[in-house]
Formats: sequence, structure tokens, C-alpha cells
Amino acid sequence: MSSVAEIEQAIAKLSTREFVELENWLAAERNRIWDRQIALDSVSGAFDSLLREVEEDVAKGNTRPTDEICDNC
Repeated sequence: MSSVAEIEQAIAKLSTREFVELENWLAAERNRIWDRQIALDSVSGAFDSLLREVEEDVAKGNTRPTDEICDNC
């Protein structure tokens, strides 16, 4: 297995095209790791208290349209 320093040296030698390919792969890998963690957290019940809180807010009418709180929607 390569050390981080060896990996950094190899990255420094990449062409621009190869570097962009690596960036894309790293972004996709980060997303896969995130998705896997969210799935594990969901199955473990880590979100149960948040879900109950949201359900209580909805039942009380404590909601707002998404476009009021999201600039990019």
C-alpha cells in the first residue's frame, strides 16, 4: 500500500486530464461513502428521533413551503 506522500507525488505528476479524472472519481467515491453511511444510519435508527420531531411539527402545522427556505429550489 502506498503512503499518502507517495500518492501526493503521483498526483503531482498527472496530466490535467488525468487530474480531472481523479477529481471526478474522488467525488463519486465520496458520494458512495456518504450514501452508504446514510443507509447504515437509517437502518440503525439514528434518524428516528429526527423523524419523530418532523412528524410532530407537521402534525402541529409548523411547516413552510420549501421555496421559502431554499434559495436553490
